Amino acid sequence: MVTIEPTNLKIGEKLKTLRTTRALSLDEASALTNVSKPMLGQIERGQSVPTVTTLWKIATGLKAPLSYFLEAPQAEYTVVGPEPSTVILGDSGKMRAYPLFTYDPVRSVETFYIEFDPGCRHSSEKHNDGVEEHIFVLRGTLRLEQKVGFQARAGRAWETAAERKRENCAPKILFRSAK
Repeated sequence: MVTIEPTNLKIGEKLKTLRTTRALSLDEASALTNVSKPMLGQIERGQSVPTVTTLWKIATGLKAPLSYFLEAPQAEYTVVGPEPSTVILGDSGKMRAYPLFTYDPVRSVETFYIEFDPGCRHSSEKHNDGVEEHIFVLRGTLRLEQKVGFQARAGRAWETAAERKRENCAPKILFRSAK
């Protein structure tokens, strides 16, 4: 099960703001996101913290970047590092994604720092049209499977917009993902 740590995150408030700004009812938002109306209401009221899968459905359905729901107020400049309070867990905690730079609508980019434990296998759905993912392997070896599989060692990078599966082939892998 994939979970998001709720500390200092205002996911429900941001969901409600996005939905009401777009003049969407809960029924309409539910139809767009394929998330039930009761679940959307519970998230908006802060009664439920969505899994990363549910949050991904909401972001995709409402055509918003995932980081919109995770971002904190921005300063004129920012020095960042992986913060445990913002971690997104996947694959029973074997994958940890830390938002470093949340979505910037001017540059249309967001950046995550992601760690995979040994043996972790993570699958992701295709991004929205026009979204590219740039992956920089910092340490270890990452196997990426799209239509064909290949491995990238530290110091390598690639970009993709397709559905993909990732597998850690080394004792530990660290990579940065930017969209």
